[in-house]
Amino acid sequence: MDLTDTPAEAAFRHGLREWLGKTLPELPPPPDPGDWPGRRAYDTGWQRRLSDAGYAGVHWPREAGGQGAGPVEHLIFLEETERAGAPYVGANFVGLLHAGPTIAAEGTPEQRRRWLPPILSGAEVWCQGFSEPGAGSDLAALRTRAVRDGDAYVVSGSKLWTSHAEVADWCELLVRTDPEAPRHRGISWLVLPMDAPGVTVRPLRTLTGTAEFAELFLDEVRIPVANRVGAENDGWRVTMVTLSFERGTAFAGEVVACRRSLAALARLAQRNGAWDEPGVRRGMGLLAARFGALWRLVQWNVSEAQGGGVPGPGASVFKLRFSEARQELYDLAAEVLGAGALVLDQQGSGAEDWTAQRLQGLSYTIAAGTSQIQRNIVAQRVLGLPKSERAAG
Repeated sequence: MDLTDTPAEAAFRHGLREWLGKTLPELPPPPDPGDWPGRRAYDTGWQRRLSDAGYAGVHWPREAGGQGAGPVEHLIFLEETERAGAPYVGANFVGLLHAGPTIAAEGTPEQRRRWLPPILSGAEVWCQGFSEPGAGSDLAALRTRAVRDGDAYVVSGSKLWTSHAEVADWCELLVRTDPEAPRHRGISWLVLPMDAPGVTVRPLRTLTGTAEFAELFLDEVRIPVANRVGAENDGWRVTMVTLSFERGTAFAGEVVACRRSLAALARLAQRNGAWDEPGVRRGMGLLAARFGALWRLVQWNVSEAQGGGVPGPGASVFKLRFSEARQELYDLAAEVLGAGALVLDQQGSGAEDWTAQRLQGLSYTIAAGTSQIQRNIVAQRVLGLPKSERAAG
């Protein structure tokens, strides 16, 4: 197998690398992690630069506003932007990595025209309204209810862990439209305008001190029926499309970032003497192999998504192993840092980022479906094992 770039791919890589080298020094300094309005402005400003240069949605189909590039160009884009230290999608990761691809795959032509261009240009930001206080990874247990009233749904309920709700314009929202149907069959996927009357956002502060999540309360909020993606009561199937993107391709750039972080950790260990510990070197070797294998799985998932429109069960294989490997990386960082890993705020020491990332990493085995959920999916859809009697009931 020849993994070298073709002349066209090499030209794409060279042009992107040249553009990044010229553009990144022009960026303003990033805002404080807790300044979400500032972070929205910074992240959408970067997205606007990508759009103006023709690099936004490089892998999205042209009819969805993208560049129509193949999986190789998409992977080159991920490699080069991460290696250059370019900003990630940030505050609009839901729009760019979840909602946008879902609307591109499942939305009507009118919905694609309305919502996809502002996502790609950075003009509008999305959040995710899936989890609820009594329905976390068990999404089918959701209780937020939508009652049809003419050309609108009247929605009441609450959501939890709503990513970036305080700076979002739109929300991908799961609601129950038929409370009498079996729980997987009475769900619909709606687009909620965050400025609608009856919407209340309450930020939630995390271990690291920031508030990227929020509680979302809906009190008889009217959402146009035209904002439903997919058929009424077909939201579970549409949600599986969203989660396939979330698990299979949304973390792709983070694999490259983890490989870069591992190299930085090795340099830190060599400076502070931790490199002399055989266990540290062994751990780094294992992680280098694991992240290398995960990158190959990213390549598979990206190719599968662009060939068939949606990633397959390999998305769960990837998400399961990546979330655990990322935690292993930052646990190893704590070993390298020693006592410094116990302090979150050490300005100028370089330890504060490792410590914050370690705390944040605890959520990765929960976000986008817990590791237990992923194991069930792999067992049933990859290995062909039957559901347990309890799960089947």
